[in-house]
Amino acid sequence: MIVSPRQRSMRVGQYSLLCLYMLFLAFPLLWMLSVSFKGPQELVQLHPHVFPSQPTFGNYTDALEHNGLLHAAWNSFKVSSITAILAVFVAVPAAYVLARQQGLISKAGMGWILLSQMFPLILIIMPLFLVLKDLHAINTHIGLIATYLVWTLPFSLWMLQSYVRGIPPQLEEAAMVDGAGRLTILRTIIAPLLGPGIVVVALFVFVQCWNEFFFALVLLDSPNLQTLSLLLARFVGIEGIVRLGPLAASALLATIPSLLIFAFIQRFLTRGLLAGAVKG
Repeated sequence: MIVSPRQRSMRVGQYSLLCLYMLFLAFPLLWMLSVSFKGPQELVQLHPHVFPSQPTFGNYTDALEHNGLLHAAWNSFKVSSITAILAVFVAVPAAYVLARQQGLISKAGMGWILLSQMFPLILIIMPLFLVLKDLHAINTHIGLIATYLVWTLPFSLWMLQSYVRGIPPQLEEAAMVDGAGRLTILRTIIAPLLGPGIVVVALFVFVQCWNEFFFALVLLDSPNLQTLSLLLARFVGIEGIVRLGPLAASALLATIPSLLIFAFIQRFLTRGLLAGAVKG
């Protein structure tokens, strides 16, 4: 294939713009990585440098040994994982009903999904707090998981019902002819074909719960139950003094699980999409 000089120059320009855009997106992460290896004296310099002059692992040692980072990370992982699993189990059958039952229930469900996205969190936190207080679920992971589940369900339903609509109804009709019921169809036909959608929803719910701060701040009081986002906020003192080095190290460590999970799941997501395209 012969490429003209004009096409070659356009391709070089496109790749150059793409590299600049990727550098722009990655710059905050790179700067946080640089700060995490700087000592206290270098952090207060008037003219900071990108590369540390005397790299140190003291910030990571401080974050891991003296601030309970691992315990807070375990709390976040537990809450996020349980919420993601529950969201999938609730959203799959509900999305199937919303996609297949064209009636009042489906319209009311879709209306609730759209309406729920219009309310700011600050408007619902007080009644939510009172309800959980009556249920003795304040300062517990169970109350936080229930809150996260309700908070992430609208988007999960919206995503999965679009995946269900993409599945041909003829597959269900053929199964009904063979005597299969709705639950059997959902378990043996719909759920396997929803694999890519389930992965997307589970990943979305996990990342949302992993990064959430407002609900955890209001509902959790015990330091033993605090999540990772609450721990990061404690690096800012009462007088506004920020422990920048340990904060950067802790924030960088907090981003690693989300990156690893996404990198691991992406293979199965791509494989599921390609398999569905071939079978279809």
